[in-house]
Amino acid sequence: MLSYNQKQHHYPQAGFTLIELMISLVLGLIISAAVIQVYITNVKTSSIQASGSELQDASVFGLQQLEKNLRLTNLGNPQTSITSTTNKGGIVLTGANIGIPAYTNTGYLTRRAGDSTSGTNGWSGISNTNTASDQLTIQYINITGNPITDCEGSVVAVNDNVIERYFLRQVTGDTSTGDIKKLVLACDAGRVSAAGITTVTPATDARNFGQAGQEFVTNVDQFKVLLGTQQTTGANVGQMLFLPSSAYLAITTDKPAITAVKIGLIVHGSTPISGNAEQSAFALLGQAPADNTLKADTTSKKKVRNTYETTTLLRNARVVNLSTSS
Repeated sequence: MLSYNQKQHHYPQAGFTLIELMISLVLGLIISAAVIQVYITNVKTSSIQASGSELQDASVFGLQQLEKNLRLTNLGNPQTSITSTTNKGGIVLTGANIGIPAYTNTGYLTRRAGDSTSGTNGWSGISNTNTASDQLTIQYINITGNPITDCEGSVVAVNDNVIERYFLRQVTGDTSTGDIKKLVLACDAGRVSAAGITTVTPATDARNFGQAGQEFVTNVDQFKVLLGTQQTTGANVGQMLFLPSSAYLAITTDKPAITAVKIGLIVHGSTPISGNAEQSAFALLGQAPADNTLKADTTSKKKVRNTYETTTLLRNARVVNLSTSS
């Protein structure tokens, strides 16, 4: 006869049924999916904020610097009325503005997309949109009484005559081709003397004009320029009219003085955003979005983009309209 400790006790075995396991598995998958979705959303939000912050820092700061330089336009020139024939004119449209009527490197002057180009480092109208970019060239004389710096950071001595051009080019060191080229708004500064463009030794000196220039604003897709004038005839006398440089140069008689410059930029962040809507068309300076559609590279379309427009009145190119009454 078995003792009490030797008796075998049999208990019913407890566990999960197949249905319970399936329900647990489904619930686990739902929770995991929710967690992953929250993570992806947080990563996307963080990326957008970082990209937007980067875009704001680079673009807004660059625009502020550009506006600051534009306010120097025509400084030191006794002629306050700027046209395409004004000697030392603040907006450089022709060789006559530089003092070289026969100047041939027109690709270094203020130009609209589609105009002719020239020069090794000349403007080419490069852009990441289906509408090529513009170029702006300004001029001023340092009569502040103190040394200042040009857009490339070089010292501008007192009474130096400075010429600066702003244009898009491929980022230094970028080997991309086609639609995926990385572009930057660059500035190339030089010096002008009574004989024309000054050559500084050595040839690599940043004060020489016609070089590749200094990177000014990064991640730029489009750069557009309009010249502001006051209407002098018709029913809208005195009202501002903004024209591309080619339209202004096409005026053959009674060219109005240039008193303002309007700048437009399309700029993007550097990080593609996963799942971001592919915005590909942008309105800029009165142009319809269809005129500023990004090129075929789909990767670049996933980046955060913004447009910036700014109008700078040329304080050194004031035009006073005098009228008399009977």
